[in-house]
Amino acid sequence: MRRPLVEDHDSGLQHDLERIVALKERRRVLTWLLSGSAVLLAACEGGGSSSATTTASSAGTASGTTTGGTASTPIGSCAAAPAETAGPYPSDGSNTVNGMASNVLAESGVVRSDIRSSFGSSSAVAGGVPLTLTLSLVNSNNLCALLSGYAVYLWHCTREGAYSLYTNGVQNENFLRGVQVADGSGLVTFQTIFPGCYPGRYPHIHFEVYPSLSLATLYTNRVLTSQIALPRDVCSAVYSGASGYGASVSNLAGVTTGNDNVFGDNTAAQIAAMTPALAGSIAAGYTGNLTIGVPA
Repeated sequence: MRRPLVEDHDSGLQHDLERIVALKERRRVLTWLLSGSAVLLAACEGGGSSSATTTASSAGTASGTTTGGTASTPIGSCAAAPAETAGPYPSDGSNTVNGMASNVLAESGVVRSDIRSSFGSSSAVAGGVPLTLTLSLVNSNNLCALLSGYAVYLWHCTREGAYSLYTNGVQNENFLRGVQVADGSGLVTFQTIFPGCYPGRYPHIHFEVYPSLSLATLYTNRVLTSQIALPRDVCSAVYSGASGYGASVSNLAGVTTGNDNVFGDNTAAQIAAMTPALAGSIAAGYTGNLTIGVPA
């Protein structure tokens, strides 16, 4: 004859109290472990707490702001800046002018911060609204670590939309072109003028990044080629409020970042943040900054 199944409730009061205490302890430990895991997961996903600020950022690209001439340090992962065409007027050895190779990078004097004047045989100065542009170079393959020692070659058109070394009338000039080496904070700064807007393109600035100054002599050594877009509201203010930009007003009206053949797919990641150097004064110029993710 089989015995009926009997649940174990016959071990006494002391046994039951011990089981209750053990269950409460296990639940307390489990709760602590789960809450700790949630905190750890949040820290991993968020990259930890950070006071760094970002502007003009999209698609995972960090764009640091500049305060007092020092760009904020990006923290966490970031994407490389979008690679773009160098365009038809790079003068980096990749093309020719009148059958001759054009390479301003090989000329003495190209390494400078103020690129408003020509160097060498000419001292002509490109007129326009002053612009101080600071770029922060970070390693997109290593948590946005700052890149010191890298070199940036930067060039752009005049307020009339002409490119030195190429456009008729300024073929003998080399202004608005220059090279700078990133300092210990990964920063390069250029003193230049606000570019104009010519037909068919949204206002922009070209740049190439090289691993070092010694390699910034020929386009084949570059690790990134891209372009910087200028904020539309600032463009409108400069073009309508400063002399020499008359043609840019109508040219800007016919183009947007959305229909531009370069910025149409990466606009937000490529727009520099800009502020007036002096509130209410276009003539005093602007300061701009952008963080550049480099696949170093």
